[in-house]
Parts: sequence; structure tokens; C-alpha cells
Amino acid sequence: MLALMLTISSCQGQVSVKYELPAKLKDRPERILQRVGYTTSYNEQTKTPNWVAWHLTKAHTYGKNQRKQEVFTEDEDIAKSLRATNMDYYNSRYDRGHMCPAGDNKWDKEAMRQSFLFTNICPQNHGLNKYEWNDLEILCRDWARKYGAIDIVCGPIYERNSAPKTIGKGKVRVPEAFFKVVLCRQGKAKAIGFIYRNEGVKQLMSEAVRSVDEIERLTGIDFFPSLDDQTEARVEAYSNLSDW
Repeated sequence: MLALMLTISSCQGQVSVKYELPAKLKDRPERILQRVGYTTSYNEQTKTPNWVAWHLTKAHTYGKNQRKQEVFTEDEDIAKSLRATNMDYYNSRYDRGHMCPAGDNKWDKEAMRQSFLFTNICPQNHGLNKYEWNDLEILCRDWARKYGAIDIVCGPIYERNSAPKTIGKGKVRVPEAFFKVVLCRQGKAKAIGFIYRNEGVKQLMSEAVRSVDEIERLTGIDFFPSLDDQTEARVEAYSNLSDW
């Protein structure tokens, strides 16, 4: 895991911390896959990511590579019996919902291609995917342009005491909701979280706001562990959309 938390510049010999990466999970299957534009923690039981994390810079919000040229693809790094497929989603009434969005990967051809791997995808209600979730993705790109860069983690939320709902022969698990947490380290660091139900009903962004602490309690994921303890405690305890 240390190799995932640190990247080493061979030219300058400097160590750069990857602030977007959550702490290692101990309560569920986790297969870490490093991509050009993001890192995913894949769960071979749910056949969806536990989380997907990426560092979004202003430069990465622009580019010539368009999603219309891409197709959703099985991830061959995962054994065939443990990965989701297009057929799992066929006639499921769920979209193939990006966690790290295609719109954040237009800067690089391979990054765009990899954003369509099923290890970056969850079953998502069409209305949520088209409206609220898309609006939040656009807002994050606006923030990256405003602040220069932000760190993002998002993923599914499963109710632990409910019978799992799945789609397809592969039994890809359908989330009850989705989370997204965002960290800005420019100036005085701040963070904000969001939770959207996986439903096609109107959900106001202001009502979706949560503290990172609250999302940690709900998901069991420790976000932004590379921050110093004092900063982490401060930014994760409070979220206010108007501060952004």
C-alpha cells in the first residue's frame, strides 16, 4: 500500500504524497488498480469499486479526447468470473455509471479509455446519472479550475442490513446510494461530502451535503489519511457548500 501512497520522481528524487487515496480497507475485499487518470479499489464480491480516487487538476478538465469514441469494456486485470460485463447491465434499467467521469479524462487518450472499464462503473439510476450526479461532476471541474486542483473520492453505499439487490448473471450489486468527498488543499484546506440516493427523484445538492466524518461513519472508509492529523480532523468535521 505504501507504493500506492507515494509516487517517486526519478528526475528530482522527490516524494509526492497521493492525498486522494483512502486508507487500506480491512473489512471487505479490495483489489487496488492504478490507472492513468484514477485509482480504483475493486471489490470482487460486489463486482463494483469500493471507491475510486483521483487528483483533478485544472489542466485535466480540458482535452480533445471525447467519450463518444469509447465503449464500456471488461477489465482484463480481473478474472472473468469476478468482473462485470455489458450483459449484466443489458435490460437492467440501470445506467453504467462512471465513478471517475469521462469528462475528467479528456486530457489523455488512455485515461479516457480506462474510464470506461467496468472496474470504474456502478449500476446507477438513469435520472441520477443524467442530472444530480452529472451536476456534481461539472461542479467539481469548476472547482478544479477555480482552485487549480482538488482531490476526489467517490463510490457506492450499500445498506449492510438489507438483502443485496443485483443485476445480470454476474450478480453485480446495485448500490442504495453514492458518496463523493472532495478535498481542496489550496490556502486553508477544506473538504466537503455528498450523498445521493440511487433513485430517479429530484435531490437538491444543498440537501445532499454531508461532512466527511459522516460519510466515513456510513461507509467505513478512512478518507484523506495522508493529511496531518490536525488538518484532517478539522476539514472532515465540517462541510458547507457556500464555503466553496
